[in-house]
Amino acid sequence: MSRQLEEPIIEFKALGKTFSSANGEVKALKNINLKIHKGDIFGIIGMSGAGKSTLVRCINYLEKPTEGEIWFDGRELGSLNEKDLRKVRQSMGMIFQQFNLWMQRTAESNICFPLEIAGVDKKEAKLRAQELLKLVGLEDKAGAYPAQLSGGQKQRIAIARALATNPKVLLCDEATSALDPTTTESILNLLKDINKKLGITIVIITHEMNVVEKICSHVAIIDKSEIAEAGKVHDIFTHPKTQAAQRLVYPNDNRINHLVGKRCCRIVFDGSSSYDPVVASMILECKVLVNILYADMKDIDGKAFGELIIQLPEDEKTADKVIGYLHSKNLQAEEVSNYVG
Repeated sequence: MSRQLEEPIIEFKALGKTFSSANGEVKALKNINLKIHKGDIFGIIGMSGAGKSTLVRCINYLEKPTEGEIWFDGRELGSLNEKDLRKVRQSMGMIFQQFNLWMQRTAESNICFPLEIAGVDKKEAKLRAQELLKLVGLEDKAGAYPAQLSGGQKQRIAIARALATNPKVLLCDEATSALDPTTTESILNLLKDINKKLGITIVIITHEMNVVEKICSHVAIIDKSEIAEAGKVHDIFTHPKTQAAQRLVYPNDNRINHLVGKRCCRIVFDGSSSYDPVVASMILECKVLVNILYADMKDIDGKAFGELIIQLPEDEKTADKVIGYLHSKNLQAEEVSNYVG
């Protein structure tokens, strides 16, 4: 069955959320239409105030939409009574920027907490906690209190707690924003491993593009309370269509405003190996030097995404040879003029 025909595990249909304030109504979300499929690591990215945290709180109905629908695993959440809604929420684990651990509870006891709420036997809950401590690499920290743990260790305990009830979806709201780069990478690797081992769908709310690059399969860009663009990560990064997407993909936009030379070529990399020296091979094969006018390349899972703009040789036949070589390597190569992006 193709992805398009698969039933999404989460679907937003014309979702809107309005808050009332002393200064009038504020539209936090407008006409959100989005599908998240089982097994995805789905990033929702936007600048501060774009509406992404409100969106994640709507997924588990901590915020009730003003209009539209949210479907979770085939059920429309707005149609459920409180009892059924609580049961559905047990299928959604959540982790936060500030960990939200109980300071008076040990690591093991923190993991057991949602199981206690669900009425699980204490002995069974303890065994589950030990299993999850091993999964997150902290089996030796069962008796430690949060004050005795590093930021990364606290987030690992928070992840273990979120997994306690065997959720179908893990919601991560800025889960790495409070961590240093090295710890962030280890947490992202853990989430990726959990997704692979357990098949759990992960939704990551973030304002950091490098988080999306490193872990997500799909992404939606939210801007001014609306979805500006959504799709596969490499498609968005390779061809950002909207200004909102371009601001995130090129945060320090220094693309050239005009080109030099008679002919210039834009080369798009959309998933070839990062270790394939395409430009070097082209220079050797065509026996020509080229001037690189602009480059924006990203390595995502060992694959190259991004673009290069090169000045072609003045000689027409040699320039044609370069274009032909690039096409022979199945690269997207097109001549451009006055490239602004």
